[in-house]
Amino acid sequence: MEFQFTYITDDIKLSCYEDKLFKTEVVFDHHMLVWFISGETKIIQADQNYLFKAGDIFLIPRNQLATIINYPKDGLPHKSVVMHLSVDRLREFYANMSVKPKVSATQKIKSFNQHPLLESCLASLIPYFDVQEKFPENIASLKITEAISVLRTIDKNIDTILANFEEPHKIDLADFMEKNFMFNMPLEKFGYLTGRSLTTFKRDFHKIFNITPQRWLTQKRLALAHYQLAEKNRKPIEVYLEIGFENLSHFSSAFKKQFGLTPTELILKNTGR
Repeated sequence: MEFQFTYITDDIKLSCYEDKLFKTEVVFDHHMLVWFISGETKIIQADQNYLFKAGDIFLIPRNQLATIINYPKDGLPHKSVVMHLSVDRLREFYANMSVKPKVSATQKIKSFNQHPLLESCLASLIPYFDVQEKFPENIASLKITEAISVLRTIDKNIDTILANFEEPHKIDLADFMEKNFMFNMPLEKFGYLTGRSLTTFKRDFHKIFNITPQRWLTQKRLALAHYQLAEKNRKPIEVYLEIGFENLSHFSSAFKKQFGLTPTELILKNTGR
């Protein structure tokens, strides 16, 4: 069964997946407020990993690179309610407020530990997914406003994320790429997140690394995989998704081309079998 979305508006959806797992690598254009009904999600970022389970509520800030792996759990599908908090909605919300947030250098995923106010707000959306009629825009707007208001009530620092409307500016490309090479993103996204056009990104990249971005990314991901397998004793099936490969077969063939051994052969060699 494929990953399924049911939208009641462009900004509010119910996601459901019943297969073994669903993996995606994303940069969200909007902040994402998520409430888990069932299943588990592992979110991998450059500096931290997260594991969310049924009942958890969290906020993913926009413009953050992440690998997201969704799992069914305990015989139940992976199921969640997701609300997009778009820049347009947030500008409208803050329009008449004198809020000048202190911009944080890094915006982390925020967890709200099954907070009853947020859970009540998001759970109230469930019946609307079964209604055939078009969800009234005024009700959707009220629900999103309610969610933003609750977030500001329970987290006094949330304006740092929600009221920050800046776009990515030109940053140190080498530092960014060294931290984020494991994310399988289009080069255009890497360029955008470092404040560059695609042409400028490729030019600056070659000046720094003296190699094409694609070749450098493959070499870095395979080197990380080698370390995880040889030094951390992890299994290939545990590694390939986290380092930017889409399937195990492609990972194994690329690994052998780079190191002369498949991942399994490397493990057997290191264990003396």
